[in-house]
Amino acid sequence: MTRIVLDAGHSYNTPGKRSPDGMREYAFNRAVCQAARKKLESQGIQTIMTHHDDRDIPLKERTNLANREKATLFISIHANAYGSGSWNDIHGIETYIHQENDPQSRSLAEAVHYSLIKETRRKDRGIKMADFHVLRETVMPAVLIECGFMTNREEKKLLASENYRILCGHTIAASILTFLGVKKTMYLVQTGAFSSIENAKKHAQDLKNAGFDAMITEK
Repeated sequence: MTRIVLDAGHSYNTPGKRSPDGMREYAFNRAVCQAARKKLESQGIQTIMTHHDDRDIPLKERTNLANREKATLFISIHANAYGSGSWNDIHGIETYIHQENDPQSRSLAEAVHYSLIKETRRKDRGIKMADFHVLRETVMPAVLIECGFMTNREEKKLLASENYRILCGHTIAASILTFLGVKKTMYLVQTGAFSSIENAKKHAQDLKNAGFDAMITEK
């Protein structure tokens, strides 16, 4: 069974993990995980969250959970920071894997990273390697995603917005589905049946004017 571990980095009270004006990184991380979870589960993919409360989950506990549950993928979501904690101009998205000779993690990172760059239009800071515990100690393909800098005024505004959090979560989820080769389930909704073609055309145009796709078929 496919199981995706979604890891919201840090916790609500982790010291120092805040923007210069006080936004908590964990608030962003958790919201993105929740958005990704909702989209994945809508496509029949089982998800496991490393957090069920606000305590600071030890890194070993996170990786032990993923390994014990024989997870298919491990996705750790973060917001970045640079310098001593004051505002600066460093910005963009970067994604980490543990080592270059892990082709599955590399492919996963490419799927997620380049989709995020395309959808968010943020600066591409590249796919990088790091000896992070959550990447080193997991036995499945694993990536750590930094979705923007809390220490950049423009990106902090994005990181604090519900729309950006949902965009990141949905983009990450869609990238996972693509990586796994899962085709999205689509649903068709019929809103009317008419004996008059003119009435059908009018109804279809009303739907288009409201922002919905519409087409007319014969039965």
